[in-house]
Amino acid sequence: MLNWIERRTGFLSMAKDFLTEDVPGGASYWYVFGSATLFAMIVQITTGIFLTFWYAPSAATAWESTRAIYLNPFEHFVLSVHYWGATAMIALVFLHLLQVAIFGAYKAPRELQWIVGVLLLLVTLALGLTGYLLPWDMNAYFASQVSLNITGTAPIAGPLIQNIAQGGGVMGTQTINRFFGLHVWLMPALLLLLVGAHLAIFRHNGSAGPVADDRRGLKVGRFWPDQMFMDTVVSFFVFLLILILAFVAPPFFDQKADPTVLFQPYPAWYFLALFGMLNLFPPQLDTLATIYIPTLFLVIVLAIPWIDRSMTRSFGSRKGVLWGIALVVAVIVGLSVQSQLRIMTLQGQNPPSLSEAQILAAPVAAATPAVAPAAATSTGASGTTASASAAHGAAVFSQNCASCHGAQGQGLPGTFPPLANNPFVTGDPSKVIAAVKNGLHGAVSVGGQTYNGQMPAWKSQLSTQDIADVITYIRTKLGSNNASPVSAAQASK
Repeated sequence: MLNWIERRTGFLSMAKDFLTEDVPGGASYWYVFGSATLFAMIVQITTGIFLTFWYAPSAATAWESTRAIYLNPFEHFVLSVHYWGATAMIALVFLHLLQVAIFGAYKAPRELQWIVGVLLLLVTLALGLTGYLLPWDMNAYFASQVSLNITGTAPIAGPLIQNIAQGGGVMGTQTINRFFGLHVWLMPALLLLLVGAHLAIFRHNGSAGPVADDRRGLKVGRFWPDQMFMDTVVSFFVFLLILILAFVAPPFFDQKADPTVLFQPYPAWYFLALFGMLNLFPPQLDTLATIYIPTLFLVIVLAIPWIDRSMTRSFGSRKGVLWGIALVVAVIVGLSVQSQLRIMTLQGQNPPSLSEAQILAAPVAAATPAVAPAAATSTGASGTTASASAAHGAAVFSQNCASCHGAQGQGLPGTFPPLANNPFVTGDPSKVIAAVKNGLHGAVSVGGQTYNGQMPAWKSQLSTQDIADVITYIRTKLGSNNASPVSAAQASK
């Protein structure tokens, strides 16, 4: 059978060549970071597949489905493993790159291997960033909003990229769907392509081996069994550490995202340095701190194989590069610690939030705005039906409108007009429906005040029933508004 497979695929000879590869200088625990990273990636893919069985990506279901995962012990443990696996993978990619940089293994002919490794780190960070939003709790919402706002400050394409990633002018179901697609499909596909490219280039160039001016005296070892044993031992301990952390320190689950509540978000640990950089500059220089300096740093990191002009990989000939690496690591650690302390101070100034046990114990109806069944709101006429329609509209308003127009419809001076006590809102319902469905652009005047905010067209993001219910809520509940409700039949016209 094995001979039959070999004649048709060549897999056995390829595996033999791979396992019997020479390791310059012999096996070493310095070489385990790549294999441990690959193992962490396998853990992430496996647990991520299971989580897609239970997770429902929309503003109305993301938090609820995550809560259901937390209430199931097995599903909760899988989620915790996925959370700590992400931390392990990002840390291992960083350590792998750091080890390569210290050993000078980026030198010719391995320049492209270094570039692919840096891109792998960026994709891994993007996976962490896109996954951070998916629970749709308070921290996920506000931390992701900060990252989207930073993206929007980038010159030229920043606002466009933010609009595409956000799925419109405000965060909502479209944002979750796009982050979910990026996290589950696009980023893993890029990750696998880059890993394949990295391994192919590595196989072509071979291992760089230890730092030595005279390599003639180096002993030669084999990948199998010595290096494979070391890789397996370290991968096992990485997996054991992930399991222990998943059991004793599962990620905290907060209340459902509510853009109307003041909340101090906590960024993921791997973005603490960027937050610290933001704190070093005045607000008018935020773009310098969050866009220009990180971009310049990335360009320098990618160009290290050409910046380092030393003729050998010896530490003595690369003192400038090594001191630069030490300085960068010290700055990253210092900024991260400073950010951690500042965030703890800011969070201490806010009212204490509920414990996770209280959040999970609360009935869903009490933890989130009530959503009336579609059958009960289909007419949207009056009495109890209008009340149910307005209750559902309150949920839609909280998720899609309150971040611009305010929790009580008070608006934002000069930018977003008030919806409470607004004669246009309480006037001809057909005009209000048209504004919500098709959006508004240009200056708007309310009560003698001018507002210049842009409202996106909601017809592609909200259902007809959602539009009818949110308009009903706005017309009947905000401020002193006491106009007639709107039915789905009216909204469909």
